[in-house]
Amino acid sequence: MALVILACPFALPAQQKPASTVSQVWVADNGDGTYKNPVLHADYSDPDAVRVGEDFYMTASSFNAAPGLPILHSRDLVNWKLIAYALPKQIPLDVFSKPQHGNGVWAPSIRFHKGEFYIYYPDPDFGIYLIKAKHPAGPWTEPVLVEAGKGLIDPCPLWDDNGDVYLVHAYAGSRAGIKSIIVVKRMNAAGTKVLDAGRLVYDGHETDPTIEGPKFYKHNGYYYIFAPAGGVSTGWQLVLRSKNIYGPYERKVVMDQGSSPINGPHQGAWVNTPTGQDWFLHFQDKDAYGRIVHLQPMRWVNNWPVIGIDKDGDGKGEPVMKHKKPSGKSTYGIITPPDSDEFNDAVLGLQWQWQANPVAAWSFADALKGGLRLYSVQQPDDTKNLWDLPNLLLQKFPAEEFTATTKISFHPSPKNLQEKTGLVVLGLDYAALELQAREDGQYLVYSVCDNADKKALPKNTDLTRISTKDIYLRVMVTKGGICQFSYSTDGNQFISIESVFTAKPGKWVGAKLGLFCSRTTTTNDAGHALIDWFRIHKNNDLK
Repeated sequence: MALVILACPFALPAQQKPASTVSQVWVADNGDGTYKNPVLHADYSDPDAVRVGEDFYMTASSFNAAPGLPILHSRDLVNWKLIAYALPKQIPLDVFSKPQHGNGVWAPSIRFHKGEFYIYYPDPDFGIYLIKAKHPAGPWTEPVLVEAGKGLIDPCPLWDDNGDVYLVHAYAGSRAGIKSIIVVKRMNAAGTKVLDAGRLVYDGHETDPTIEGPKFYKHNGYYYIFAPAGGVSTGWQLVLRSKNIYGPYERKVVMDQGSSPINGPHQGAWVNTPTGQDWFLHFQDKDAYGRIVHLQPMRWVNNWPVIGIDKDGDGKGEPVMKHKKPSGKSTYGIITPPDSDEFNDAVLGLQWQWQANPVAAWSFADALKGGLRLYSVQQPDDTKNLWDLPNLLLQKFPAEEFTATTKISFHPSPKNLQEKTGLVVLGLDYAALELQAREDGQYLVYSVCDNADKKALPKNTDLTRISTKDIYLRVMVTKGGICQFSYSTDGNQFISIESVFTAKPGKWVGAKLGLFCSRTTTTNDAGHALIDWFRIHKNNDLK
């Protein structure tokens, strides 16, 4: 691998800090009464949202990451603050003590009923769960298994006017052996248990293959099922309506890509403002960047929703890239989910998630030195690369283009435990800058692993022996997920690796970036990496 030197100007604590931040790399609010899409250029896939009074709350799929089920709050649907996670650890605890890529929390729904927030979420291998809370920031109840089974996905409840309670959901063919159908089931009054086998209300095989992600609403005397169809990156937004909850349902495509640059615009949430405006949140699959979140204006025509802009008046819209903001006053002004972290507090920033259920000894805040201690964790015996490390501390890509820099000092055990730490961009392929502890000192290594999910071995290139106390590791990401890694021993002059790495998505998630500290041997006194800070900047502002 060719290199060239270029000069360039924890266990998860019980709580995390809900920082009030504005990202330097992506802000949807234009500051002039308009916004640009996406409102979240980050992988909050399968978003669902609910309005309570003047407040909007959103959650999204979180798959194997812990904590899971992010909770975001907004007053204007454009400026979103990440306030909590509803699921501190995933169950069964023993299963999710190891990375379960692509498994775990699939598309959830969030609702507010009789003074409580409800989240129904599916685990495609175990069934449909319910958690509840009086306040969206928690505490949330322990998960209740509403229905056990394989392949039950994308649940959404509906409390009918007469007190009956229903659940709509789809099926994952990979587990259930059937797909592209929507079913409705009755639940008990508490919404904690399914009462019957359900009824098939729509079969999408003929016109809407891979129909899934249904959201249940009642409006103006009709039952509505908003459901995406046609596949994650290529689909369209379908709406079904009926005067009877079991159908028959009429069908209408209410949004597709049209002439816009937004591929597969679908799956999300209908919400309205206190002033009566209607809006729709949905995702766009953007490969390594994951499924990013867009906001579309919506209106009702003849009891059908029209989402986006309808250029030819046929009742089918397409996405807008810029629009006047929804009515409403933001609590925060301009705000975004956090990305940088100075690690000066006792708790981690909410942007961070582990790759498996965390253990208390993985990390601690270092109050004296002002940083985060990542202790080296013994990797599982069958681990071939970083893909299978449970203690990866990761966050989503926050924008299409950005630079991430971290300052690290490595304090390995003197017992030669084969410890390493570093900065990683992780997907089905990954690349990392690693500090490796050896008998004669610390070495910086550039590690690239293709087909990491298939247990491939990484290709490692020694860069240099490190003699300084601190080292600065950096990755610059440009359009298309192109990653340029570099490092510095003084924080000013950076040495770039000539070879670039193209980020790849993971299993049902976008690429992530973050930190790790691991070892291959057993000890009673592990070394650690002290992470002074982790900062995200624009590519043209690297100070």
